[in-house]
Amino acid sequence: MEIIDISVPIRTGMVTYAGDPDVRLERTTAIAEGADANISKLDFGVHTGTHVDAPVHFIEGAAGADELSLDVLNGPCEVVEVPRLDESAVEAVPQGTERILFKTPNSELWGRTAFVDAFERLNGAAAKALVGRGVRLVGVDYLSVGDEDAHHTLLGAGVVPVEGLDLRGVAPGSYDLHCLPLRLVGSDGAPARAILVRR
Repeated sequence: MEIIDISVPIRTGMVTYAGDPDVRLERTTAIAEGADANISKLDFGVHTGTHVDAPVHFIEGAAGADELSLDVLNGPCEVVEVPRLDESAVEAVPQGTERILFKTPNSELWGRTAFVDAFERLNGAAAKALVGRGVRLVGVDYLSVGDEDAHHTLLGAGVVPVEGLDLRGVAPGSYDLHCLPLRLVGSDGAPARAILVRR
């Protein structure tokens, strides 16, 4: 069984979406300084690295991250490689696919140390087409699944966006996805560990 970790490592100074909090991981108690144990503190935004969006991210009063269905976040998925995240990308999704991960030129942006605003993202029309095909989860290889219209369309239809995936070492094909976000009550998003198991 081959397990592929598609999560972005969390570290101080890592790239975050423009305007999101910076990441600070620091040791607050250290054995090297005479303490009995090493203890660290993590300060970061819930949309850091690999994470899921909850409906309340764009819909006031909607469900938080703790209410996301684990059934949607775990199961068979398809990885499809496309040059753009427009309506043509939707046509590349195999019929009957409920979980789709898009590998795009965005994957190469993980080598950058600063946020890049010119990245592939879904627009409202592409998001609507995905909803129409019965997709329940959409994963992308950079820090946002799409523009505001795309977010409203997906989240309003109960589709779970998984953002910030590292798909550089992943070949297109069929996998089992296991994505477990932190159970943050009422939160608009949650960091997650995501893996693929080759089927």
